Amino acid sequence: MKTYVHAMAGTLALLTVAVFVTSTLVVELFLDHEAVATVKRSIAYAIPLLVLFMAMAGGSGFSLGKSRSGAIVARKSKRMRFIALNGMLVLAPAAIFLHLKASAAAFDAAYFGVQIAEICAGLLQLALLGLNFKDGLTLSGKLRK
Repeated sequence: MKTYVHAMAGTLALLTVAVFVTSTLVVELFLDHEAVATVKRSIAYAIPLLVLFMAMAGGSGFSLGKSRSGAIVARKSKRMRFIALNGMLVLAPAAIFLHLKASAAAFDAAYFGVQIAEICAGLLQLALLGLNFKDGLTLSGKLRK
């Protein structure tokens, strides 16, 4: 059961971050300020859901990792610490800041500076989650080394 919860939570976290990054890029590049504000509000309101998925993935992964050892488990654990810090210290505050700025139609230098930082941090988060996903498939035997 723990393996199933871990796989589902990790997958949902990865997909949520992918939706956040993709919707941000699309709306910033192709749509108007009203659409940007809507996407930024949606992302800000969805942060608790992402935190739940990440907590479930981290908690179940920690529990599963107690009975395993090796380089793959160590890599996943090390990445997870960085993923959590990136989410709490960069992505969540940036999402809230951008939501507040966009809802006030304040598309200034501060907005775009934080937006660029958020996109970079989001792409990094996506890459790290993807590597953990791949390593999880390897550990489960569903992907060969």
